[in-house]
Amino acid sequence: QEQLVESGGGLVQAGGSLRLSCAASGRTFSSGVMGWFRQAPGKERELVAAITWSGGRTRYADFVKGRFTISRDNAKNTVYLQMNRLKPDDTAVYSCARTSRGTVYVSIEGYDYWGQGTQVTVSS
Repeated sequence: QEQLVESGGGLVQAGGSLRLSCAASGRTFSSGVMGWFRQAPGKERELVAAITWSGGRTRYADFVKGRFTISRDNAKNTVYLQMNRLKPDDTAVYSCARTSRGTVYVSIEGYDYWGQGTQVTVSS
């Protein structure tokens, strides 16, 4: 059974940084795509960034370009989201998810497995 567990969330001041981790267990991943999503209260879940397991191809939402970096460690089955220059608008529950499809342009509905999420709160 595949399982995704996020960690690294917390409270940070505006302008600060956090690094989120998503550890995948249950199988060894060598294909597919991992994505980071976020959902703020009263808003829909939205893609933050995605990365392929095999080739490291990435995709970012416009609102995080230049501030966030997604990366992977295949040996550890872990995906990271380095978040810099955080803003209060980045406050949300951040979740990782996996799709077996090979493109970073998969819609949210195409992701098969989801973690429970980790809270990120950015104070002004």
